[in-house]
Amino acid sequence: MTEVVVVGIGADGWDGLSPRARRAVEDADVLRGSARQLALVPDGVPAERVPWPSPMAPALAGLLDEHPGRRVVVLASGDPMLSGVGTSLVRLHGAGAVEVLPHPSSVTLACARLGWAVEETQVVTVVGRPVELVVPHATPGRRLLVLGSDGGTPAAVARLLTAHGYGASRVVALAQLGGPTERRSAGTAAQWPYPETDPLVVTAVEVVADPGTVPLPPVPGLPDDAYAHDGQLTKRDVRAVTLARLAPLPGRLLWDVGAGAGSIGIEWMRVHPSCRAVAVESDAARARRVGENAVRLGVPGLQVVEGRAPAALDGLPGPDAVFVGGGLTGEGLLETCWAALRPGGRLVANAVTVEGEAVLAAWRSRVGGELTRLSVAHAAPVGGYTGWRPAMPVTIWSVVR
Repeated sequence: MTEVVVVGIGADGWDGLSPRARRAVEDADVLRGSARQLALVPDGVPAERVPWPSPMAPALAGLLDEHPGRRVVVLASGDPMLSGVGTSLVRLHGAGAVEVLPHPSSVTLACARLGWAVEETQVVTVVGRPVELVVPHATPGRRLLVLGSDGGTPAAVARLLTAHGYGASRVVALAQLGGPTERRSAGTAAQWPYPETDPLVVTAVEVVADPGTVPLPPVPGLPDDAYAHDGQLTKRDVRAVTLARLAPLPGRLLWDVGAGAGSIGIEWMRVHPSCRAVAVESDAARARRVGENAVRLGVPGLQVVEGRAPAALDGLPGPDAVFVGGGLTGEGLLETCWAALRPGGRLVANAVTVEGEAVLAAWRSRVGGELTRLSVAHAAPVGGYTGWRPAMPVTIWSVVR
């Protein structure tokens, strides 16, 4: 049974609502929304108008209890299910309790103004989130629409692009889309002249690399120099093989135990925006560096836990995959990781010492899996010639629970 109706309303206000949406608003006993949204409704609508408090989340959770037996209509910007309040209400109260009447979204309107195909445009929301989430999507030739919380978003996006070698990118700020005061501001990221724009703005980007910029792909195996580290880093070739064994999928959670520079967790999360990871690192300086690497490489949501495993794993959400990059000989480490792993999950552990290999061999005998020894050599100068300089071989154990 529907208990609340969510009506999307654009910058065009009352004039832009469909007849059905207007009827829902006119029949309401209570209207909830921001002060700006409530002001878009004509004075003749008799409903009680209640603006959202700050913070808003508790009011969303208690919405139905606050207005028992009354017809409640929530006003939302554009499409309520696109980074909007409709999504939150459905999550809190269930789809059966919420009816959503959408308005054309800011994404739809922006693509219409720019002549961009929606299905070929990457939408990135930084509403209440770090702007660094744009980084994994900033590759040459891509078209991005960035949804932000305020008028500072276009300038923040421009600064970020410039810092990552994409200052030549074309940036367009589209404000008050669909409304009578709709306007646009354009420029390049490196020379963006507007520190603030209208708060109701969408930032459009056509990504162009500066000369010499080397794009970082979303696939595993980033260059080692993409990371700040003290030598504790799963090297590029081994990292690519390790992540292939971990098999990241959208929405899955990884534990990166003994994170070092955080490269495994970071590249797991770069595969898809919904991938999540927890990096566990006992050294304070390394743990801090993991967080810095994550922000710079566009996955600021990486959770960093400073502490020694297995004790530091206590209370963490159950993982879909676990990587153990160090501490294999520590008492109870693999036992704890194996017990926490969800059914069907993957565990991958790397060893470079004989003692570590012995641990992995014993676990393979116990629960199965695959053992692989990976040897990598790189060409290097030998006098006036070139020879092969081998790295330490790495033994990789991978198993599905």
